[in-house]
Amino acid sequence: MLWRLKLMRYRRRRAFEPWRRTRRLAFVLRWGLRLLLLLLIADLVYLAYHWPDWSQVARGPVPRSNFIRAYEMERRHDATLPRLRWRPVSLARIPRHVQRAVIVAEDSRFYQHGGFDLIAFKEAMDFNLDKGRFAFGASTISQQTVKNLFLSASRNPLRKWHELLLTWGMEHRLRKSRILELYLNIAEFGRGIYGVQAAARAYWGRSADELDLQQAAELAATLPSPRKHNPATRSKPFLRRTDKILYWLRSTEGGARSQAVNRGTGGEAGARRRLSALAGGIS
Repeated sequence: MLWRLKLMRYRRRRAFEPWRRTRRLAFVLRWGLRLLLLLLIADLVYLAYHWPDWSQVARGPVPRSNFIRAYEMERRHDATLPRLRWRPVSLARIPRHVQRAVIVAEDSRFYQHGGFDLIAFKEAMDFNLDKGRFAFGASTISQQTVKNLFLSASRNPLRKWHELLLTWGMEHRLRKSRILELYLNIAEFGRGIYGVQAAARAYWGRSADELDLQQAAELAATLPSPRKHNPATRSKPFLRRTDKILYWLRSTEGGARSQAVNRGTGGEAGARRRLSALAGGIS
């Protein structure tokens, strides 16, 4: 009789075991979701506290970016680093061919998207998978501007989440021309060199408004990896990328496709052609 009683108790425990596991899982999920919601609320409060004054960003002088501040801090601890070179200028003082070169190289649909280019993202991921290497990201000029101004170079998901929210805010409050003006004045073009005016002075000893088409292509070719590939190092990847940007600029001058460059290259086919044309210059 005793063994029968033990067997019944064992079977009863086995019968309740799935229910107990389900109950534990539900408990973990419930508290996990509560914790996630709490963290999301805390992060939104943090963002609301640090949310930029977009009216000042839209009309005021070009602000000092977080990347520039980080370089200044780095140089305080290492006096051998080159001095900071940064001299913002208005978009009117930056030649159209310099603007076009950067748009062609970095964000060909800049004037078409609202801060996020899903077509370019899909094309870049397809291209990377096809090549078996990460040759292209899909961050737009708007996203890069937000990252440089307000965030850091960290690749963690929280930074990316903040980048998405801030990009959305910036696109709704700033004109495209202002976003481009900010980007061209805070992008890094070499160690300690920020903005096209400082780059023009550092590499050619002239003002940005005196740059020719070749120099514009070289500046644009510098952006993916400015400390390794720039007009001073003249590395092979830099020269290949310069040639392909220059070819693209010359092939679009004077025709209907010039409009496509100024207002975004046309659709998926344009994005694919741009990726294929520039791929050889990436390292």
